[in-house]
Amino acid sequence: MLAEIDALEREFVTAIDGSADMAALEEVRISALGRKGRITELLKSLGGMSPDERQNAGAAINGLKQRVGDAVAARREALKSAELDARLASERVDVTLPVRPETEGRIHPVSQVLDELTQIFADMGFTIAEGPDIEDDFHNFTALNIPPEHPARQMHDTFYLPPDAEGNRKVLRTHTSPVQVRTMRTTEPPIRIIVPGRTYRSDSDMTHTPMFHQVEGLVIDRESHMGHLKGVLYDFCKAFFEVEHVKFRFRPSYFPFTEPSAEVDIGCSYEGGQIRIGEGDDWLEILGCGMVNPRVLEMCDVDPSEYQGFAWGMGLDRIAMLKYGPPDLRAFFESDLRWLKHYGFVPMAVPTLAGGLSR
Repeated sequence: MLAEIDALEREFVTAIDGSADMAALEEVRISALGRKGRITELLKSLGGMSPDERQNAGAAINGLKQRVGDAVAARREALKSAELDARLASERVDVTLPVRPETEGRIHPVSQVLDELTQIFADMGFTIAEGPDIEDDFHNFTALNIPPEHPARQMHDTFYLPPDAEGNRKVLRTHTSPVQVRTMRTTEPPIRIIVPGRTYRSDSDMTHTPMFHQVEGLVIDRESHMGHLKGVLYDFCKAFFEVEHVKFRFRPSYFPFTEPSAEVDIGCSYEGGQIRIGEGDDWLEILGCGMVNPRVLEMCDVDPSEYQGFAWGMGLDRIAMLKYGPPDLRAFFESDLRWLKHYGFVPMAVPTLAGGLSR
């Protein structure tokens, strides 16, 4: 009996080790340990033995069953590991391959223009100020001398939030001017800042979107006047549009927060469906500006008898359209990669005054 068990063990171990896949291994397992397997049949033969024979043979057969079962389990794990290795090898991806040129990222025109503005005004000594997109009535309207009956406060122009527990309604800021208010109320003059950021108004067409970008500038000191304002804007337009000369004109206008107020036009020409800045006999409006209204200074805790200043504001998206040519403002926010690839900028081409803004 013992010789038969040893021979059977060698036979099954050889078959198990030679199983090339799970199906072959399962056939060996069934032939050995299945309901009609050869080891199972040996166990059934124990009933016809004497007690002494049963005791010795039972231990030997059960030992054989255990060793064959362990060998099957070990071979199963080895086959699983080999199968996984083969699958990983077949599905391997070489992450060291270079990026394909068509997946190259682009800087959005608005981000590019903001970087250009930062370079220009930083060279003039301005710093950047920022503030919250959600504003209260005081900072967005009252402190800027905008009266309660002004159209800018109406529901059809302004995005109002639900009232709070006290019945006050905050707004999505309609301009970045509230940051000027916050700066004047917390900073001692002299002040020289630009304020870029998102703004919100209920309007949508080819040249207006509900969310857009503005940049405003503010100078507060003891000696600033309209001549300084004109000089700052003239130098900005020359640097931004990258031209040697710019024709300028100031048209009288009205803004509650400046007095006197003006809108600025620059000379241009329309040829071949393109706008050329700095030449021609046509005019193009680009921004609004003026001297800060003394009432605004008072509400911002700045003494108007000692300090004065000027401010201006323009749309980042609009001047991006003027300089780089996108015809529809709505496309700026559609996340179309084809559009971005056409109008976008190479990420590492950082604009500088020395090296060129729009290279």
